[in-house]
Amino acid sequence: MIRRRCLPEFLLGLCLTLSSCGGGGPSGGCSGNCQQDIPQRLEIAEVQTVIAQAVAEAQAQKVGAVIAVTDRVGNVLAVFKMSNARNSVTVDSQRDTGTGLDGLGVVPSPLAAIAKAITGAYLSSEGNAFSTRTASQIVQEHFNPGELGQPGGPLFGVQFSSLPCSDFNTRYSGGAIADIGPKRSPLGLSADPGGFPLYKNGTVVGGVGIISDGFYSLDLDITDRDRSVDELIAIAATAGFDAPADRRADRITVGGKTLRYTDVETADTLTGGRNTLSFSAAGASGALEAVGGYSAATILAGTDFGTAQSGYAAATEGAFSGLDAFRLVNADGTPRYPPRAGSDGLLSATEVTELLKDGIAVANRTRAQIRRPLGSQMRGSFVVVDTKGAILGVLRTRDAPVFGTDVALQKARTAMFLSSPGAAAALQAAGSVTYIKPQGSPGDATIQFADYSRAMTALIGVNALDGTYAYGARSIGNFERPFFPDGIDGYPNGPLSKPYAQWSPFSTGLQLDLVYERIAQHVLFGLGAGPDVGPSCAGPPGPVAGFNTTVPAALGDGLQIFAGGVPIYRGSQLIGAVGVSGDGIDQDDMVAFLGVYNAGQTLGTLGNAPIARRIDQLNIQGQKVRYVECPQAPFLDSNEQAPCDGK
Repeated sequence: MIRRRCLPEFLLGLCLTLSSCGGGGPSGGCSGNCQQDIPQRLEIAEVQTVIAQAVAEAQAQKVGAVIAVTDRVGNVLAVFKMSNARNSVTVDSQRDTGTGLDGLGVVPSPLAAIAKAITGAYLSSEGNAFSTRTASQIVQEHFNPGELGQPGGPLFGVQFSSLPCSDFNTRYSGGAIADIGPKRSPLGLSADPGGFPLYKNGTVVGGVGIISDGFYSLDLDITDRDRSVDELIAIAATAGFDAPADRRADRITVGGKTLRYTDVETADTLTGGRNTLSFSAAGASGALEAVGGYSAATILAGTDFGTAQSGYAAATEGAFSGLDAFRLVNADGTPRYPPRAGSDGLLSATEVTELLKDGIAVANRTRAQIRRPLGSQMRGSFVVVDTKGAILGVLRTRDAPVFGTDVALQKARTAMFLSSPGAAAALQAAGSVTYIKPQGSPGDATIQFADYSRAMTALIGVNALDGTYAYGARSIGNFERPFFPDGIDGYPNGPLSKPYAQWSPFSTGLQLDLVYERIAQHVLFGLGAGPDVGPSCAGPPGPVAGFNTTVPAALGDGLQIFAGGVPIYRGSQLIGAVGVSGDGIDQDDMVAFLGVYNAGQTLGTLGNAPIARRIDQLNIQGQKVRYVECPQAPFLDSNEQAPCDGK
């Protein structure tokens, strides 16, 4: 029996009804407001069942497939390759841009399947179930895709997080058991339909990803219903581990628009959820696959999320007691990122602790945007960095989506880097990037990073990246859109983006260009054609002929270009930044902004950027670029309407 208990009343009385804490299985489940006394994980026999169900559907569809299963923190529990499956896939935006990763045709199929499985697990929680089809809907140039004149997707750019070169996400240790996460993903997060989360008793325990059709792509038109063979096989694989119906993306709205979870259901599959194929029998059609850097040719059990084995554990003592907070830990339970002073000497450990406390306190009061049931508390991650990008502290709320920890770090580093006095010089020193292009493809083959800095200055009319102006992650995202202003079709691209003819979700501009060579090197490693990427995205070019990019030292896990990060100042001096990622981008913005503001009120030593310095004070071609965007009436315990005004 699994017992659940509501949180204490001091956590805002969030469990107001029995329905918010009850349920289990496909029709219900804990929403993140309850503590499960018995942790959940995928067992070896259950991984075998998921694989067998996928193989049975692939056989019925008369195709070969590569099947990947992960746990919630990204450990690859198994990769199964059918003997008639394709060895590689082509990255295809369906726009033939010839830039970035678009058109890359040598991506090993197991890497693509792993990325899809990790995405299903990482984007989901007890309060929301998101698939790779959901990801496709929220990363394109319009939201919804195809609706002209609409702004970019709310998670525009999230596909380039949890990167294979990340200095934050952990790597496969080669052991016989799954270990701490969150793990890296071979291609970042995926927008190619065919990746789903896996659930037990209402909580996420992992993900499954399928590649069979030869393309790593996305859905450009959500007005119709596709019959993607990848998605049919993947939905068949989830039988018995499917997401609670009332937590699926199609029960969640953003900006008045309903999200998409899947275009097919179990009833649409040829096996219809009635698979009788055993794992042993499935073995006749293929074999377990060893994937360098990710898995051996065997099956592992998953980790128990929320325990030291998973890399996430409750922070119940000291400064964080009473916050219902969680931190990242080592296998022995010691914190990976306890609060510490900045490596540049500008933030003290006491200040970092206060920033973390106040950020989580704001999150605990905040109403979630993308979580069921309605009126649930926001769940998210809060990260503090110094002016060198060093991690000074990480704290999370219960059941925050796993992807958000790396994304919060990216947002903090991005806001800090582009607000710093040395940003333009660092981009100049980054050199250039040359794409591996299909023969005859359009688009620029070589990009000079200094051109991005020059384009920013040309747009704003002054040196834009010399520390004069403070940028929030939301501001930076506006400059990284293929139309400026965002969503206005036919307008020129933002200065940090590609022109629309050369833009795609696989080629976003500065964000992708800085890490392009690292991803390409990792693909070559997957092909057995070279060494793996190093332990950080930052640094000089990799050991591959023709690679030229020196990634700025502060960007060890890459850039992020959607809302939820702000720089921290002491008077007029930049001293660090915070990043937040959780249940809604406006909520992310507010928690980051108010976390810094409240810490400043408590300490009297730091705060947000001086108002006159914020980029939203400039009129840029008749437009005001947002610094942060806070939701109206956002709190569960207050009717306050505009908590960010005047701050």
